[in-house]
Amino acid sequence: MKLRTVKPTTPGRRHYSGRSGRPLPAKPPRGLIRKGMGRKTSGRNSRGRITVRHRGGGSKRMYRIIDWKRDKREMAGKVERIEYDPNRTANIALILYSDGERRYILAPAGVEAGQTVEAGETAPIQPGNALPLSKIPVGTAVHNLELRPGKGGQLVRGAGGSATIQARENGFVNVALPSGEMRRFPGDCWATVGQVGNEGWKGIKFGKAGRKRHMGWRPAVRGVAMNPKRHPHGGGEGRSGIGMKSPKSLWGKRTLGKKTRRRHYGDKYIIRDRRVKE
Repeated sequence: MKLRTVKPTTPGRRHYSGRSGRPLPAKPPRGLIRKGMGRKTSGRNSRGRITVRHRGGGSKRMYRIIDWKRDKREMAGKVERIEYDPNRTANIALILYSDGERRYILAPAGVEAGQTVEAGETAPIQPGNALPLSKIPVGTAVHNLELRPGKGGQLVRGAGGSATIQARENGFVNVALPSGEMRRFPGDCWATVGQVGNEGWKGIKFGKAGRKRHMGWRPAVRGVAMNPKRHPHGGGEGRSGIGMKSPKSLWGKRTLGKKTRRRHYGDKYIIRDRRVKE
């Protein structure tokens, strides 16, 4: 994806960069492939407490229902158009199948309107086609990976993301994930061939704070700029540091070196941890 800059007619436009070319359509066709987002929570749980900070406001949006399972097997579909999705970093592709049904999938890099995609064990190895991991050659880039067979893709769904098939052994497939983690997957888990599109998303500069507010992000204040009652890093005269041996969170918990993740049932399938440097 190519990025474009504009003339600095205002301070916000001076540092702006966005997608080049004609803007993608954002209004989906009417039907069951979109629904309302429901009541906004602004990061609050059912008790009214803020559990996700710095969220609130933002433009009203509709949720696009994505076909994560790709369970319309052995049926070719034509890419009608590539659309913008306000709920994710990747673009989405509207697929029209031969039986007249329309579905959304993540738009892979290189896939354009008019091309054909397919999901099946005998589908060609080309971007946008979905196959079981056991049928995909070693060295192929994939995205939208399943963790459990039939559950639908859960991994590698962000813009520009891709995982690589490394090896096959004893009914399992070793996959190198974008985080650096090497993980075993059952061979009957499905994945989509290719890299997720909109790969230049990380290079976009929003240019002004208002653009982030439209996306639902509220300002984040540094702890050292607060008073000591509001944050452990607060207080002091002038530009003082954190004033302690270890940085603390807003609630006084250590934030360097302390593990915050619980053990997961799938940890036994990790071959190489993402934190281990080669």
